[in-house]
Amino acid sequence: MTTAIDTVVYDFGNVLVRWDPRGAFADVDPAEVDAFFAEFDFVAFNHQQDAGAVTFAQARAEVAAATPRWVPFLDAYVARQRDTLVGPVEGSQDLVEELRGLGLRLYGLTNWWADTFHHAQDAAPAIGLMDGVVVSGRVRAAKPDPEIFQHLIDTYDVDPARSVFVDDLPANVAAARALGFRTVQFTGTPALRASLRELGVPVGP
Repeated sequence: MTTAIDTVVYDFGNVLVRWDPRGAFADVDPAEVDAFFAEFDFVAFNHQQDAGAVTFAQARAEVAAATPRWVPFLDAYVARQRDTLVGPVEGSQDLVEELRGLGLRLYGLTNWWADTFHHAQDAAPAIGLMDGVVVSGRVRAAKPDPEIFQHLIDTYDVDPARSVFVDDLPANVAAARALGFRTVQFTGTPALRASLRELGVPVGP
């Protein structure tokens, strides 16, 4: 017999809120922006900040010593982080409200810098409807590390067997599945609705 779902755990970036890091550089020469993303390992730097491994000030100092050319780009990203959040993912607000109306528990598990998370709810008000949120930069662990999932489980008394974890990245989905969560790799709100119905959650089409 399949265990009933009572909890949905949401990733935020590109699941509830659209994120485009290039939004911080609207007034910069596009060729320079292309060079930044091609030559500076922003993905690794971003994950380091997500995980809270070092403060931004420490990381900035390391970049300034090694490749000072990129420091203004990092400063611009922090100063204009709100501009990287380009609005709610289509249909996400309605689905979150519907899940709340069904009485499900809703939690956020997001990889996000501790210093910039305060912008998130303004960009996607559905984030404010969560019953609780774990922010990677605050707990100093980031998906797909099992430690951050365990932090969510322990903090909010989440039973993975009764929960659906939703994320757009395959590695994070795989990590949650290994811990016993039912999982959905997010590709869009209509597909998420269909997956939830398959799991027995009576959301509309």
